Amino acid sequence: MLTLNIKKKYYEALLAKDSSFDGVFYVGVKTTGVFCRSICPARKPKFENCEFFETAEDALLASFRPCKKCQPLSHPDKVPEIVTELVDAVENEPEKRWREKDFKQLSTNAAQASRLFKKRFGMTFVQYARARRMGLAFNELKAKKSVIFAQVDVGYDSGSGFRDAFSKILGSPPVKADKIDSFVAKLIDTPLGPMLAVAKEEALYLLEFVNRRGLEREIERLRKKTKAAILFGSNKLLDQVAADLKKYFAGDLLEFDLPLKMLGTPFEKEVWGALKKIPYGKTCSYVDIAKAIEKPKASRAIGRANGVNQIAILIPCHRVINANGDLGGYGGGVAKKKWLLEHERKHQ
Repeated sequence: MLTLNIKKKYYEALLAKDSSFDGVFYVGVKTTGVFCRSICPARKPKFENCEFFETAEDALLASFRPCKKCQPLSHPDKVPEIVTELVDAVENEPEKRWREKDFKQLSTNAAQASRLFKKRFGMTFVQYARARRMGLAFNELKAKKSVIFAQVDVGYDSGSGFRDAFSKILGSPPVKADKIDSFVAKLIDTPLGPMLAVAKEEALYLLEFVNRRGLEREIERLRKKTKAAILFGSNKLLDQVAADLKKYFAGDLLEFDLPLKMLGTPFEKEVWGALKKIPYGKTCSYVDIAKAIEKPKASRAIGRANGVNQIAILIPCHRVINANGDLGGYGGGVAKKKWLLEHERKHQ
């Protein structure tokens, strides 16, 4: 049963079209008989005309029909079909230099492609295509292919243009490719919106909701600590992360068994280790964590360590609440924290 305070909070999110609540709640509009997502672009109803639901199924059972504008039965943050087509096109012809006529063949245009890619990947389509070309060139150079062959293979006629683009994206010129370390990044869709996973073959380094506040700073910290470039793509470990998250959100996976690389101070690592021991479907307080690591006066420091955890869900910082029972903060948003805790309680 939703309390009045929660309903008011959901209504504020509806007015703000807050994407961090997308998939967390749905609103039924009594005057029209439709139900919507938090990001619906339609004119906003009055609070007294709203009925809030935590699942689309609940809204349907209450006799509301899905809104045609925001399509609440679609996956939150579902990848637009044109984005998928463009990604596939880049993979099929990574060396291609895109012209307006190429976009028209896919029934789109450069401006729309850039807008959709900016929303999805945080970069324009041109930047995405260039980054993929440089990623492929990097792999070829790592495999001891000559610079000139790598340059031609990714569609650059100019050697200086290739060097400039490569250096801008990877931080060093092509001739120093063997000295460049790199991560692979993958976007993974979940019922709460896309998550960004960053890994090497041997371990996962970062897993965060894309709309988490400060994510760009987290990525930059990771790059500086490791002195490594981050390239979009996939590997076996990221494929396994995606498969395990799918099972987790379906309620079929209670524990993760994936290799993690936690970059932090000894104290932070100690806290994160304690977080991993919190059982699925359970919660504990910062005070409990302080006792567990035998530092009873470190509650505030534990809160800070909790906040800089870079591997969401797998290191379950969402299971830490305030001593008085309040949910407390969460990097991905308190609404997501509430959703995750209720999801785990249902399936434990």
